[in-house]
Amino acid sequence: MTLDRIDGADGLHWITPGWPAPKGIYAASTLRSGGVSVGEYATLNLGDHVADGATAVTTNRQRLQQALALPTAPSWLTQVHGVDCVDAADSALGCEADASFTIRPGVVCTVLTADCLPLLLCDKNGAAVAAVHAGWRGLAAGVIESTIAAMGKGRALMAWLGPAIGPQRFEVGAEVRAAFVARDAEATAAFMPGEDGRWLADLYQLAKIILKKQGISDIYGGQWCTVSEPENFYSYRRDGVTGRMATLIWMKG
Repeated sequence: MTLDRIDGADGLHWITPGWPAPKGIYAASTLRSGGVSVGEYATLNLGDHVADGATAVTTNRQRLQQALALPTAPSWLTQVHGVDCVDAADSALGCEADASFTIRPGVVCTVLTADCLPLLLCDKNGAAVAAVHAGWRGLAAGVIESTIAAMGKGRALMAWLGPAIGPQRFEVGAEVRAAFVARDAEATAAFMPGEDGRWLADLYQLAKIILKKQGISDIYGGQWCTVSEPENFYSYRRDGVTGRMATLIWMKG
């Protein structure tokens, strides 16, 4: 099995997915290094919806585009923990959605996270890609299913699970477990008893269960924990006030 690797340029670092994507498919998930933000947002905060300075965020986004040699600026979304998936080529910048897809080369599908699961989908023929913001609310509501549907029927897809809160650090209430078990009894295996009637949830396993039910068996990634690696990742659960990382995927013509 090919593992993810950390790459970098100009002081900026990112994870390159360890998956057998077709030629011409590129993807990355940023780490928190290489930007100009300070304090709680140090240094490569890419989220413009937190209390970081607008100039710093703009500079960070420009550095990201240059370091990754992106064909165009990322298609940033306004994420609302929902299930909507938009066509990144035809949607307004900042539109409300939690996933985007494209069949057009040069369009960069992008999601922001800081503990939620960033999930990438890729057509095995290299004809379509998608980026999904998959926190527990989105997973339970069906954001993976809606993204697969938006990409079109009959596609053979592979998936990559980016850096998210790990199964030993994601404590949730009984209502979260109940929401997943109600939709699929197999989700029981993704929860371990915690303290005081709470549960430890495995976002990676929950996503895998859903993907497999959708006919996707080629699943990669899932080896990181954002909470446990403060030097690499922002974490809302750990810090409260924090920046956001970007996970991106695009096709070259």
